[in-house]
Amino acid sequence: MKLNEAQITKTLSQFQAQVLAEDHQAVAQFREMFGQHTFFLDARGLHVLELLEVPGMEAEEGEVISLADWTDADFTTLRTHQPEPTGVVVRLKEVQH
Repeated sequence: MKLNEAQITKTLSQFQAQVLAEDHQAVAQFREMFGQHTFFLDARGLHVLELLEVPGMEAEEGEVISLADWTDADFTTLRTHQPEPTGVVVRLKEVQH
């Protein structure tokens, strides 16, 4: 999912990572492989956020999905794998009572 600035801010407040800049040389390649997403990098590798949708309701949460792992201790090479849910759920919308 391609996130807007507010969604990126909310995600980063709950998931310790960095956003891969739109003009980064790897983004075009990642988009060819994985589609239009906002890509996040952390100490484990490359991730995206997928909405957790409930039929008939606007999505309020998303799950961090792992797409690639670092292959070296210097964080210079990623190895892609099948998308894997991480169990990390990000709240995108405030709960209103």
